[in-house]
Amino acid sequence: MHAAAVCFDLHVPESRSLKTKRAAIRPIVDGLRHRFSVSVAEVDHQNQWQRAAIGVAVVGSSVMQIREVLASVERFVVAAPDVELLDVETEWLEQP
Repeated sequence: MHAAAVCFDLHVPESRSLKTKRAAIRPIVDGLRHRFSVSVAEVDHQNQWQRAAIGVAVVGSSVMQIREVLASVERFVVAAPDVELLDVETEWLEQP
């Protein structure tokens, strides 16, 4: 079994309220969950208007499979309107 967790640090430059920020982040979270069947949650900066962190967890039978999913997930986040990707952190868990 192989697993990885990724945290995307995002900037929402046009946001002037938490409601506006959530309107920009919700389609990303929902889209990742439904399109890639991964676990997703907003994990940091919940009370900041222009910042967000989204955590994504993936489990698979091979490292290559997980890398492909993570590459697709990152492309999806980068292509999202109204947000800028500031940083990406990946943590791996491998079970022999």
